[in-house]
Amino acid sequence: MSQSLIRAIASRKNQLGFGFFSRFSNSRHFHSQWPITAPKCSTPSSLGSSRRFSGNLIPELNHTCLVRQTNGFCSVSLSEVSDSNLVSEGETIDIEDVGPLDKKKPMVVYKKPIDFTKIEAKLLPTVMIIGRPNVGKSALYNRLIRRREALVYNTPDDHVTRDIREGIAKLGDLRFNVLDSAGIETEVSSGTILGRTTSMTANVLARTQFAVLIIDVRAGLHPLDLEVGKWLRKHAPQIKPIVVMNKSESIGESLAEVASEALALGFGEPTAISAETGLGMTALYEVLHPLLEDYMVQTLNDRCSQDDVTSEENLSEEDESKLPLQLAIVGRPNVGKSTLLNALLEEERVLVGPEAGLTRDAVRVQFEFQGRTVYMVDTAGWLERTERDKGPASLSIMQSRKSLMRAHIVALVLDAEEIIKSQRSMTHSEVVIARRAVEEGRGLVVIVNKMDCLRGKQNSEMYKKIKEAVPIEVQTVIPQITGIPVVFISALEGRGRLQVMNEVIGTYKRWCSRLSTGRLNRWLIKVMSRHSWKDFASQPKIKFFTQVKARPPTFVAFLTGKTQLLESDIRFLTKSLKDDFDLGGTPIRIIQRSVLRTSPSGKSSGGTANRTGGPARQRTTSDKRTVSV
Repeated sequence: MSQSLIRAIASRKNQLGFGFFSRFSNSRHFHSQWPITAPKCSTPSSLGSSRRFSGNLIPELNHTCLVRQTNGFCSVSLSEVSDSNLVSEGETIDIEDVGPLDKKKPMVVYKKPIDFTKIEAKLLPTVMIIGRPNVGKSALYNRLIRRREALVYNTPDDHVTRDIREGIAKLGDLRFNVLDSAGIETEVSSGTILGRTTSMTANVLARTQFAVLIIDVRAGLHPLDLEVGKWLRKHAPQIKPIVVMNKSESIGESLAEVASEALALGFGEPTAISAETGLGMTALYEVLHPLLEDYMVQTLNDRCSQDDVTSEENLSEEDESKLPLQLAIVGRPNVGKSTLLNALLEEERVLVGPEAGLTRDAVRVQFEFQGRTVYMVDTAGWLERTERDKGPASLSIMQSRKSLMRAHIVALVLDAEEIIKSQRSMTHSEVVIARRAVEEGRGLVVIVNKMDCLRGKQNSEMYKKIKEAVPIEVQTVIPQITGIPVVFISALEGRGRLQVMNEVIGTYKRWCSRLSTGRLNRWLIKVMSRHSWKDFASQPKIKFFTQVKARPPTFVAFLTGKTQLLESDIRFLTKSLKDDFDLGGTPIRIIQRSVLRTSPSGKSSGGTANRTGGPARQRTTSDKRTVSV
């Protein structure tokens, strides 16, 4: 039977697409390679590593071939389909394991509709909001991200937004990266603040895919809007922006007039919205959805390959296994906070300059450092709030305080020049920042910036004195925590960048550290023995010591008896914990709880059995409930 089958296959060798080989050199089976093609083949997925070819493979026999992989070879099982008199049981012939047939993986092809909620943030399209000043860009940004993060204030003669803010927009089931930009004015000099913000907007716009051009419907089509349109064609010719008419909640018949005027921009039909009230968000969704969906289909299909297909489950597990770090850069105005952020990112991300109070918004930036996700926030200069501080200045102070409370690690930036002039390391406002960070339970890192100003032989002695005196003074002013890391850098030159991040990561690890109860109690025995107690009778009896939470490390001391730990005892335990377990730069909290002693009869000696002073009741137990007698 086998030899007849081989002769039949050899006669039709031009119709089959894989080769047959002999497994044994002296076998009676065929030993040459014949090309074979199956005209009607189906490979059901339920077979796993096997392949079933059904159809008119050999017209004389009308069999079904089942190809299985076996130790570098393939076995073909022939089973009868229509003629039961020919073969009662399947016969197996060894053939060559064909690489492309078994190793080829199915290619994933993305089609519409796309679920934007299941896509990674780094793959989402980017939409930038642009326009002339005071048209409602920040208000639309807050509406899209569903939070009030960007400062919004009615200042026709001034610019509130100066930096590029980034967030994840949530418009229905759409998800995309949205950027809030400063107002564009094309006729300003390059050295001014507006000139620098416009050039920074142009640099970021070159890396975006879509843009939303906002005009004020109340003012109609302003000449500056036409200038912005020309500027956009010059700096981003690949982007066709979506024209949006903002502040249209109270406009009636004149809306059609403004819409016809907006056609002069040459970007198509405008969409009427109101960022303040949410009017027109459905119309904006209908305009954005097909554009973003087409972009995502093309991006995902270009990124997807046969050998590199990652599942969403693995991505979510990796994201949950390592929590990102929240870092807030705080300090007084004009100490180099924004310059430090640009140095850490190694790019011009935020606006910098010699002007004090240049930063207004708390800019949040995400980047990767040594495989860890870090969210870094550049805050405005910290000032004490007064009655005269109104408008954007007052809002900036409030936003800086909120950023400090949300952070895990606080980087307090000091100015080396101010230290030399004032002959002290920290001013009153900087001490307030540090103490508030400690009270909120945040890790603290002190950074002394502008050390490049102390170069030269005449400043060498001053340089040494600052490096020796600042850590001591910082520890004296902030006695709540010990071992605060102090880093001396020059953000303008980029020196000390890695040292800053290493100290931040080290402080974060100590801030998240956990100690086992057994290790703590063994440590407690040694510590209590070396502490000098005034009176042995007044020494508190700590039954056991345990850590109940991290971030920051919090411990509970269970005491027996009525004696409580004094403030000096708590400071001694805190200092010992930081010295013995390397917990410097992180606040440590110790809570004490009393454990009542139990008498041999099972009653607690510290409790009161009869609070009302009446006759005591005896309780007898039954099978179902307790009965009072």
